[in-house]
Amino acid sequence: MRTLYHLWLSPFCRKVRIVLNEKKLDFEMRVENVWERRDAFLVLNPAGDVPVLVEADNTAISGSDVICEFLEDIQPETPLIGSHPIVRAEVRRVVSWFDRKFNREVTENLVGEKVMKKFLGLGQPDAQVIRTGFANLPIHLDYMTYLVERRKWLAGDHFSLADIAAAAHISAVDYLDDIPWEDYSEVKDWYSRIKSRPSFRSILDDRIPGIRPPKHYSDLDF
Repeated sequence: MRTLYHLWLSPFCRKVRIVLNEKKLDFEMRVENVWERRDAFLVLNPAGDVPVLVEADNTAISGSDVICEFLEDIQPETPLIGSHPIVRAEVRRVVSWFDRKFNREVTENLVGEKVMKKFLGLGQPDAQVIRTGFANLPIHLDYMTYLVERRKWLAGDHFSLADIAAAAHISAVDYLDDIPWEDYSEVKDWYSRIKSRPSFRSILDDRIPGIRPPKHYSDLDF
């Protein structure tokens, strides 16, 4: 059985979980408190971060991009990146937008500051950092609106890793009730379609001790 080392609110871990579910690959999950810097985990990934996927033969694969590409290679019958080079390029571009730009400007400023900072023992949340995250969020939601008004899915006509990466970040921020859904009906409709996918159900079941999600979090129809 393959094992995914993860953290509940990490969008990168959530991305890998969704891909595994979409491809119907069996796996078990183990929460890894990366701040503990366990020697056994550092052997698997010297960088000390998650996600890390350990295959049945004990091969360890680190990093969400690398893991997702690996899963695409071993289970190509459920394509999530596309077959045409142009399509694949666009999927990867949108994935990069969320995993780098959105993560740096929004996820780290909201989820990182409100939740991860506490677990890492880095002190109290910085109100200015949180305000920066809120100020950046509409820029990204406007861009998502632009995309879904012109396409069926974020990267084109087909559900792809781009939608998975975006939903992984959105779901982590939404757990904290920080998405102004009333102002973004097109993005809300897109996210409703994501929430209805069986691969996403386990994400909606996540609960972090001491932090309750809003009522709409696991409601498929908001």
